Order: sequence, then structure tokens, then C-alpha cells
Amino acid sequence: MGAAPDEPLVLGTAGHVDHGKTALVLALTGRDTDRLEAEKARGISIELGFAPLVLPSGRRVSLVDVPGHERFVRHMVAGATGVDGYLLCLAADDGVMPQTREHLAVLGLLGVRSGVVAVTRADLADPAPAAAEVAALVGPDVEVVPVCAPRGEGIDDLRAALDRLTGALRPRLRAGPPRLFVDRAFAVAGAGTVVTGTLWGGALARDDRVAVHPSGAVARVRGLEVHDAPVERAGGGRVAVALSGVDRAGVPRGSCLVRAADSWTPAGRLGVALTCLPEGGPPRSGRRLQAFLGTAEVPATWVLLDDALEAGGTGLAELRLERPVPAAAGDRLVLRSSERRTVAGALVLDPHPPAHLRRGARRERLAVLAGGDPVAVLGLRLREAGAAGVPAGPAAEAHPEAVVLGGLALHADVAVRARSAVLSAVGEEGASVAAARAASGLPGPAAAALVARMAAAGELAERGARIVPPGAAPALTPEAEALAGLLDAAGLRPPTVRQLGQEAGLPPGALGAALAALRDGGRVIHADDLWFSAAALEDARALAAAALAAGPMTLGELRDLWGVGRRHALAIAAHLDASGLTVREGDRRALRRSMRPS
Repeated sequence: MGAAPDEPLVLGTAGHVDHGKTALVLALTGRDTDRLEAEKARGISIELGFAPLVLPSGRRVSLVDVPGHERFVRHMVAGATGVDGYLLCLAADDGVMPQTREHLAVLGLLGVRSGVVAVTRADLADPAPAAAEVAALVGPDVEVVPVCAPRGEGIDDLRAALDRLTGALRPRLRAGPPRLFVDRAFAVAGAGTVVTGTLWGGALARDDRVAVHPSGAVARVRGLEVHDAPVERAGGGRVAVALSGVDRAGVPRGSCLVRAADSWTPAGRLGVALTCLPEGGPPRSGRRLQAFLGTAEVPATWVLLDDALEAGGTGLAELRLERPVPAAAGDRLVLRSSERRTVAGALVLDPHPPAHLRRGARRERLAVLAGGDPVAVLGLRLREAGAAGVPAGPAAEAHPEAVVLGGLALHADVAVRARSAVLSAVGEEGASVAAARAASGLPGPAAAALVARMAAAGELAERGARIVPPGAAPALTPEAEALAGLLDAAGLRPPTVRQLGQEAGLPPGALGAALAALRDGGRVIHADDLWFSAAALEDARALAAAALAAGPMTLGELRDLWGVGRRHALAIAAHLDASGLTVREGDRRALRRSMRPS
């Protein structure tokens, strides 16, 4: 199934120098993409060119015209990384030439295998031999159309073939949050700094705040254009972005724009699957290369993880970049040598592989990711996530190694260790609900779900705000029940021990025994020098957790939240510290990291 009629698509030209790519784009679109004086003087393309193309069906696509000269293949690679399909130009009187083969190799390394071939200069030679030669390279599913661009011959047939191509084409780069690799940056009067590029991933919208890598500049999207028309939102394809808050020098070619809210962590070390070209020579670890991702060109070194990797072979490696780039799993890079040859392609399996693993372990985990078995990959992610877990979903719920708790999927070994920690914390004496949850070492929702599951299975017993071993529920005397009623009524403002004994009419010994029984039954909690109803403290905990999710608070702010005096606030805050909910930061309390919302 192809793209929707209004979904943005990008096609890139390809082919040897002087095979008529720019003339063909002019015939198709009416736009001359050679805009530089040097290009017009020399009659060859040096920089990338861009033009909108309207096809017979009404579909609008973007054409990227790339240089064909061997000295400018690096520019061709930068233009090709964002295309969905290709338009290969082959001169009838030349046939297949060196850059024809290299351009096709680059497209293959990028995963771009759908296209149309235009056999140009059909007025100068019989196009049939060239068509047969190129068909052996591109395969039988690629249409080959003879044309003569200056005369307009075959142009309608070529448009029809491109329409059929795009009708069946699926966009390649729509996954993940938006990224725009800049291929041009310039200043426009009244608009400020404008950058252009092919938008990967999700949509950009007017007024979005964006971060620029690698400069670190932050800007605002002042305006967007697609096919020379202003839009409020762009969802892929060729886009022009007007920026405020950054000058032209802050977003040079090769920069990458991302939404500031998406919090990208640029990667300097990538776990990759390599596809080496036969003409690239025998691969060897430590080789110096130029890595191309989008329009970014970064010096790199590869570290091979397969001993038997040969020229033309495939294998696993780590790519060490001299400058971090915003990379994601599934990205494809092109690798060129210092001799200006394309030597390999790299598929990113992991943009942030763990450091300090042995070579064998690095290869083993990349092999799992490269295999693409969703069960094996999820098992790896579960093991590596530890107590942090991964978001739960149908795949996790069905996974044999996963335990789902509170919306998180955990590896079964992690869940077993958390259960043992809870049982140890409860012991024979019992523990507060908060302490039992904290002992698990799991994030808040998962910890609560684990304790509840253990209670439902009969491993623990819940007694108000206290967790006790099963069967440890002592019978309460009438005096203890009366005392519990007094504390329930007092809420978060309980009397002192002396006042409590007076109100209950109990001597110190009987008071102590009654309070101990209530504590063991989970009805009351001793905090600082006061005794509180367990239910009241649980309410105070819930109020604090909700309020502190927005940021740290002073004791005075918490006191007002609970509606108590300073003495009671100090006792409640100390209890929340001891139970693992909060931590002191100077004169404020904050949620512990493990308790913060994910």
C-alpha cells in the first residue's frame, strides 16, 4: 500500500555527471535547480537543488537534484539520505558509468530501492542498449523511459511513470519525533534566518521551540513553507523553516533541528549493522571514515565486532563519531573513505550502546537487535532496564520473561528480587505500607502493585497503613479500640502521649500496651514523639505526593497543605522521609527520584 495522496514524498535524482539530471528536472518542473554562478559557468551541478513536481494525478512531490561529478558525491549522499524514491538519469550515448554505479550503491545502502530510470539524450543514440544495460542493475520492477528533455520528448511518459511510482511508494522516514537536517541556511529580509531540509519523523508546527545540534542554540519556529506555500504545520517532505532567536551562523549546513521538548541525547557511539561494498576493500578495525547521517558529515572510526568480515560482506560493529549526532535506531548512514570512495552503509541498531562491555557481549547484544525477533529484543530491553522497567503493552504482557506491575514491564528476575526485599522489610514485626513499597526498589506505581499482589496472594496482610506477616492480627482490647477512635478523630493533630493517656483514662503501662497493639495491627503509626492514625498519615502522604510532583516545598508550605501546626508538620515530614517518599534538600522536601512520576 502506497502513501496517501496528500502525504509528502521526496524523490532524488541520481546518475553520472553530464547525463542530464538538471535539464530533466527543468523539463519536468519548469525550475532550473542550478542557482550558483559556478554551476552555470561550468555546466554541472555542485550543490543540491530542489523543485516541486506536480504529477498527472495531482500529487505533489519534492525533487532533490544532486551533483553527479565524482568530486561532489558527498553532496549527493547528503541529498539522498532523505529521499523516498529515485529518478536515475542515464545518457543513451554513454550508458552505465562510474557514478551511475556509485549512486545506485549509495541508494541501496540507504534502503532506497524504488525508482524510475530516464534514458536521456534519446535523440543522440538508440536508447535500447543503455536501457538493457541499466535494467540489469535496477531489476525488472523499475520502469525505464527514454526521453529527450530539450525537445520535451517522453516527458509526459516519464511523469506518468513517476505517478505510478509514487502511488505505490511508502514514505521511509516517518517514525519518531521530528528531525530536520539542514541543507541550506540563509537570511531573508522580514523573515530572519531560514533553513531548508527534509523533515524526518513527526510534524513541526509554527511557534514550536527547537534546539539546534551541535551548536546547542535554541530558537522558535517563526514560520513554515512547503512547496513555497506557508503552512501552520509540516509533517514530512521538503520544508523551509523561518527561525527567530538564532542567526544564520548558528544553523550551518549539517546541523539538525529537533523540538526542544523531545530532549534528544545526541549519540557519539553507535551500535550498527554494516553492509560493506566489494570495491571498498577489506574492512579493518580502526579505519578512519566520513559518516553521513542526513546532511551531517562527521569523521568516524569503526570497531569491527566480527572477525571474519570481508569486502562485500555484512557484520556488526560500533561506530565512534568525533561529534555526537541526533541518531535513532533504524537510521541509515553512508560511510566513505579518505580516498573519496563509498565503502559501506550502516544501519543503527542502538544509538546508545552500553559502555564497558566486553567485545563478545557487545556483539551478542547487537546480534539480538539485528535479528529483529521481537520476543528476544524485548527480553534484552527488560534485562537492561532493571528496576526502571519498560512501558507495559500487549507484547510485554505475553512475554515469558516479563512481569507487569503498575503499568511497567519488569524482567522476572527483577520482580523476584523486589518481592524478597519486601518480605525482608516486613519481617516478623511488620512495616508501614510506605516502607514496604520503598523496600522493593521499584518506581511508585509498580511498588504499590507488587505489595498489593503479594497481599492478594496471602504472602502479606494489610492492616490499615501497615503491612504485617499473614495471620499477625492481634485481637484488640476495648481500651485499644477506644484509643484508636480518639486518634482517628484527631486526624493529623493528635495529642501528646500524656494528653492521650489523660483523654483515654489509661495509666502509662496500659497506654503503652494499647498503642503497641494498635501499631502491630496497622491502625496507628509512631512518628517523632506523636502517635497518628495510620489512615490520617496515609492521607497526608497522598496529599504530599501529589503536591511535590510539581516541585520541592518548604516545611511551611507542607504545614499549610496539611492544615496543622509546626510540631505536627515536623513529625509528619520526618515520617515521610523515613518511609522513603521524600528527601530533604536544604530547607525543602522533594520526592525521592524513585517516587517521581515517569
